[in-house]
Amino acid sequence: MEKTVWLACFTHMFLETFLLIQIALIPVLAREFGLSLLEASLIVTIPMAVQLATNVPAGMLAGRVRTRYLLFASMIIEGAAALFLSQTSSFWTLVLGVCVMRISSPIYHISGLNRISNLVKREQLSRSMGFHNALGNLGSAIGTISLSLFLPTLGWRWTYLFWALPILAWGLIILRSKELDGVEMQEVKGKKTGTKASLSTVFSSVFMIFLTAVGFRAIGVVGANTFIPTYFVMQRNLMESTASLIFGLGPFMGIAGSLIAGSSGDRIGAKKILSLAIISRGFALFVFSIASDLYILIPAYLILAFFNSIAWTPMNTMVADMMSVKERSLGFSMYFLIEGLIEAVSPTIAARLIDFSGIVYLFPFSLAMVTIGLIILQFLRFPKRMPSSR
Repeated sequence: MEKTVWLACFTHMFLETFLLIQIALIPVLAREFGLSLLEASLIVTIPMAVQLATNVPAGMLAGRVRTRYLLFASMIIEGAAALFLSQTSSFWTLVLGVCVMRISSPIYHISGLNRISNLVKREQLSRSMGFHNALGNLGSAIGTISLSLFLPTLGWRWTYLFWALPILAWGLIILRSKELDGVEMQEVKGKKTGTKASLSTVFSSVFMIFLTAVGFRAIGVVGANTFIPTYFVMQRNLMESTASLIFGLGPFMGIAGSLIAGSSGDRIGAKKILSLAIISRGFALFVFSIASDLYILIPAYLILAFFNSIAWTPMNTMVADMMSVKERSLGFSMYFLIEGLIEAVSPTIAARLIDFSGIVYLFPFSLAMVTIGLIILQFLRFPKRMPSSR
């Protein structure tokens, strides 16, 4: 595998270190600051709105600014925000710090995925996307597991401090990695990007059906994921550190799921793998809807995490397949814009549902959303030239 792909994937690992920590902290923050679940969930929803607003500028920068500069910027923002968060003493300064941190996500994802998809051969694309997602899951896992260790000892703020320095150091390594600057930048330099062609592809019926399907899937996925640690704490009476530990096991399952999806994606087809992932996740949500024993719920959560991670590899591959090289930055930007919009509103919808009817009704609602997404996905018809059409 190209050194450039390794560099991008390890940057993804550091980027995702804090991804699930905010979610795991919801019951902790609700207790520490005397908040309702809806108020505590703002630690997720407000930063996601900020990330949403950053998607379009990040898409405009990808392909115009050298990849290593963008990846360096994402690491510096992430590390500096982590240092700030380690010193916060109020809920709203905490929200502010996470908002700054989330800016780094679209800066990395659009430029990093664009760089990988332009670098590797088509027959290696799914495998590279799977490895990319596996390293992201590794980052989420070690971040959340470290939180479970700091919570009962030094406190949750030390998790941010612990990871800030290696993230900043990795940013300096990225800055010196000139191999991240791709030849595709020189290929398009000085040429018009073909706006009309790009817009016609981005707003095509195929891409719109795809975005609608993954949007409904995201409502079900994000709503349930956001409150799983809260469910274990409030409904199953687990300690916060124990709930965080269980929650952190999910990304470890995601590592295996990502590698499996990457190795089999080019043979089976991205659409089939995505459909299988949604069906299996729906089954796990059904188990959460009817079961109450931890020895059933914990395996069900691990199944949720396994198949949720599998879904990212075919989705990223499908976006790359639908776009030409010069259109991919715009395609990924639109894709992450829709995902960001859904991720910004889903925790609020879920919190309202919990306040109205109870947390146990969250899982049937999520099951309904992913089922709708699965049905819409079946209407997706790729041109035969696209491997994702299988």
